[in-house]
This record gives sequence, structure tokens and C-alpha cells, in this order.
Amino acid sequence: MSKISSNIKFLRKKKGLTQQQFADQVGIKRSLVGAYEEERAEPKYELLKQLAIFFDVSIDDFINETIDEKWAPKPKGNPANLRVLSISVDKDDNENIELVPMKASAGYLNGYADPEFVAQLPKFYLPMFKQGTYRAFEIKGDSMLPLQSGTIIIGEYQENWADVKVGETYVFITKSDGVVYKRAGNKYKEGRKIKLISDNTVYDPYEIDAEDLLEVWKAKAYISTHLPQPTPEPTMESLTSMMAQMQRSIANLNNKDVN
Repeated sequence: MSKISSNIKFLRKKKGLTQQQFADQVGIKRSLVGAYEEERAEPKYELLKQLAIFFDVSIDDFINETIDEKWAPKPKGNPANLRVLSISVDKDDNENIELVPMKASAGYLNGYADPEFVAQLPKFYLPMFKQGTYRAFEIKGDSMLPLQSGTIIIGEYQENWADVKVGETYVFITKSDGVVYKRAGNKYKEGRKIKLISDNTVYDPYEIDAEDLLEVWKAKAYISTHLPQPTPEPTMESLTSMMAQMQRSIANLNNKDVN
């Protein structure tokens, strides 16, 4: 039995509620309660938050801990253990991909955890992204060339920042710089600075404080109106230049061997 299903069943019985009484109090159908407890379905994130509040446990414990008579809640105080993400769903209960356009980037810093703000964002659905939670961000500037300003990055939500991999690209939501698309220069560690690297080498890498970070989204795809151009046919001039460069490189290697 999954931890969620066993936790629902244990906590419901601990409150002395039948499935019907529990369903009435949280506002769902009794058949759904049975499906959740028998592991035939899992509640969506918004309902999980509601259930965690109803049972007076953290959503992190509700999802990841086995709650029974021997269980005790984790000590509070580390905000990294709990990150609440607001999402929206379509009429079929599929999670939408909300789009954060450039003009909404500043507002996103204040509204990223506000369900009403998130609900007002443009949204779409892509069938190839069924597992996980995704959001799309329109990037600006030329720090990540060849991706042009205006490109839309589709990112997968990273609940555990320790999973960020060095050298891979992410959309980082930061208090100081807002929405930025960069490569991770080092692993996340609480209290440690995070290094962000641009693909355009004109821009120097820089560091931000871990406390400056609000959200992390792993880049999974992008949408752009700038289509790739064909590789140009080599000209005699370019071939001559390549040969000259090769000769210089060989000469340098020979000089090193002599020395």
C-alpha cells in the first residue's frame, strides 16, 4: 500500500470517521475515498494540500512518511522541507502548463504561491508531459544564445533542489533577479551560494545566495519562432583558414615536443 493511501486510511480512522463521513467533511465522493485507500487512484496536489490541513500534518509528511501509532511529526523550522506549489487543472483534472510571459515575470515573484494569480496565467496542455508538474517561462535577453529572447522554456518542477545537476539548464526563480534561465554551476546546498552560468560566454558566471532562491524548474523543452538555419556550405576561403589553423596547431605541438 502506498504511503498516501495508508495515511488517509489511518488518519481517517484515528478521527473516528466512516468513509462517508470523511467524504462529506472534505467535500468529495465516498467512492473516491475508497479508491484512494485501496490504491486505485491518488488525489491531485490541490486535494493533498486540503487533506494535509484537515489532518493537521505537513504535506511533506503526508506524502513521504508512514503515519501510524509510532509516527511523530518532524520538527518545524526548515523552510526547505515544505514548498507549496499552486497549480491549475483542466476539465478532465489534468494539470495545466501555465505560461509566465515576460510581462508577468515581475508579478510572478509575488504571486507564484497564490492560486488566484496562477489561475489567471495563460495555460495549455501537452500530452507528452503527463508525469510531473510543468510550467512555461518566456525568457528575455541574449545570455543563453543560441536560444533567442522570447523563447519559451518548459520546465519541470523541482521539489528537491538537491536533485539539481551541475551543467544542466534550469529556470531559477530568484528574489533579486526574477526569472532567469541558466546552467547550474554547482550542487545546491542549504546556506551555500549557487553558481549560475550563461551559455553566451560574453556573460560571466555569477553566484546567488541559497536564501534568494524561490523555485527551480528543470528545462525539458522549448518553443521558439526562430527556426534553425541550414549549415552553410564550406567555401574555399573557410577551408583555407581551417587548414592554416591545423598547420599552426601541429607546429605548436612539434615545438613543445622539441622543448
